[in-house]
Amino acid sequence: MTLEGGISTVAKGKRAEAGTLAGETVDGEKLDVADLEGKVVVLNVWGSWCPPCRAEAPHFAKVAKELKGKGVEFVDTPVTSTSSRPGFEDDFGVSYPSLYDPHGKLILKGFPKGTLVPHGISSTVVLDREGRIAASSLQALYEGKLRSMVDPLVAEK
Repeated sequence: MTLEGGISTVAKGKRAEAGTLAGETVDGEKLDVADLEGKVVVLNVWGSWCPPCRAEAPHFAKVAKELKGKGVEFVDTPVTSTSSRPGFEDDFGVSYPSLYDPHGKLILKGFPKGTLVPHGISSTVVLDREGRIAASSLQALYEGKLRSMVDPLVAEK
């Protein structure tokens, strides 16, 4: 594992599989991150009341829109009530799904002990195209740092 600029990364041959990250979205749909295999998946843990989360949200929305056609999917995991989600979406132009996980139980199951685990709000974990845990940040990310986590995984063969 390498740590640089607040971002931890794991070499391709040493990555662990993510656990189960499945459930209902805040919109009432079913979502299983395993169904996104073949795509780079960016998982962001946030709270609507969290100032750093609110600061990074427009950057996530912008990068998600730009990378959608390049095999990248974004999934939010809000630690908040469903009632705050529509306002957050409207405020920041977030159009990707949110797994409903107000108590962090999905996150606990989804990241095996000893892997890059999202430890708080705001946290971001990126899975490679094979569903393995490739990168993590435990701080708010702006466009440049977010891309520094995602772009190398998009380029991987």
